[in-house]
This record gives sequence, C-alpha cells and structure tokens, in this order.
Amino acid sequence: MIFHILAVGDVVGEQGLAHLERSLRPFRKLKDIQFTVVNGENASGTGVTPDQVERLYKAGADVVTLGNHTFGRMKITDRLEEDPYLLRPANYTGRAPGRGWGIYDCCRVEIGVMSLIGRCGLEWGADNPFAAADRLLREERPRFVLVDFHAEATSEKLAMGYYLDGRVSALWGTHTHVPTADERVMPGGTGYITDLGMTGPIESVLGIRPEQSVEQFLGGLPGRYQVADGPCKMQGAVFTLDSGTGLCVGVERVDIR
Repeated sequence: MIFHILAVGDVVGEQGLAHLERSLRPFRKLKDIQFTVVNGENASGTGVTPDQVERLYKAGADVVTLGNHTFGRMKITDRLEEDPYLLRPANYTGRAPGRGWGIYDCCRVEIGVMSLIGRCGLEWGADNPFAAADRLLREERPRFVLVDFHAEATSEKLAMGYYLDGRVSALWGTHTHVPTADERVMPGGTGYITDLGMTGPIESVLGIRPEQSVEQFLGGLPGRYQVADGPCKMQGAVFTLDSGTGLCVGVERVDIR
C-alpha cells in the first residue's frame, strides 16, 4: 500500500495562513494526501498563537511543527503542554515545555513525527540534534517516521539526511524559506529535500517587505519587520511512502500560487 505524505514549509504571517486555508484542503484532495505536517512557527511573524494553531488544523494540518521562534508568542506555552499535535524541537533542553516527538494513527498505521533544530547559525543552547534523533529512534518506532529539521546550514541538513538514511521515511528542512531543488530518495530509502520553502507572500524577502530587508543590508534601521502584502505561495513536498518497507519511493516539490 502507498501513502502520500505532505510537508508544508514555514507559514509566514496572516497572509500566508490565509493562503494555506484556501489552498491546503483542495491540494490534499487532488493528490490523495493521507497525512500533512505544516511548519507554523512564523504564523505571527515570529511565533504562533493558540488561535492560529487552531486555524492551521482547520486548514488541513494533522501536525504542526515549530522551530527557533517557538516561544516568540509566549501565550503558546500552555498549548505546547496540552496539545500532542503541536511539536517544538525535541532537542530543546529538558526545561522547555512541550514535546518534540509524537506518534499518530492514520489509515490503520502509525506515523511518528520528529521535530529537530540545528545548531549551525542558530546561536543558543540546543542539545545535539543527531544524538536526540538517535535517542528517539531507540524508543517506540512506528512503521513511518517523518523528520522536520529546522536548520540554517544546508551542510547540517544534508549530514542529518545521510545520518538517518534508511532509518526514517522522510526528512525535510525548514527555516530558510527558500525551496531547494534537491528532492530525492536517498540511497537507503529516505525521502529528502534540504528546504521546503515557505507559505507566504511571493514578492518579499523570506516573507518580509523587501524595502525593510534592503534597508537593513544598507546599514539602516528597518524597524519592526512587517509581513509583505500581495499574492502568496504554498511550498512544500509530497513524499510517497511504501507501507511494506516504511521507506520512500518518490518525492515531488509543491508550489501552489
């Protein structure tokens, strides 16, 4: 039996969230998607509110993952403790609220979802994501395992792909908001793409108004970043998984405008 899994790149601002609400369910139906993971950590620009998490679920997300802006909106803290479908990076320190690993029922099979954050270029005290992945995979391991690796460096993402190749069904990168053209099935059978891209304004710099980003690079004071206006895109990837092996047999990039 074949399963189609959809991973959606970082949702940016109310504009990106509204585009997801318009686009996700029709696309799920078109591609016969059985399970969807959406990275929602930028729904408020930096962070996500409980109300926005609800909207992500209503739009068609089965699981919502976060990243370095997990606590950008502190009102999400209680929701992280209570909601098993909302995942922050598993390699946060043990003092952080929430969870980074969940196992979910889907079409009579179990799907594990793991959220990890990289340490290259994200300067804070995360635990080693490679060691965290090992620890989680030694515990209860369902047939399908999906990994959202929220990281800056392409080298760290690629290294993680090779490290987990054959041990997880699919691994994708988030955080940089720019889709990469390296989607493939790795030698051991893991579906992989370095970055999904984002769900947000097309005419922007990573979702932000271009003039603000330009001003910063010119050495000025851009002020508080604002999400750009205008038409949006929904970017991500579809992973086709084989229920017999639990591994991937195909990867297709997604760009819905």
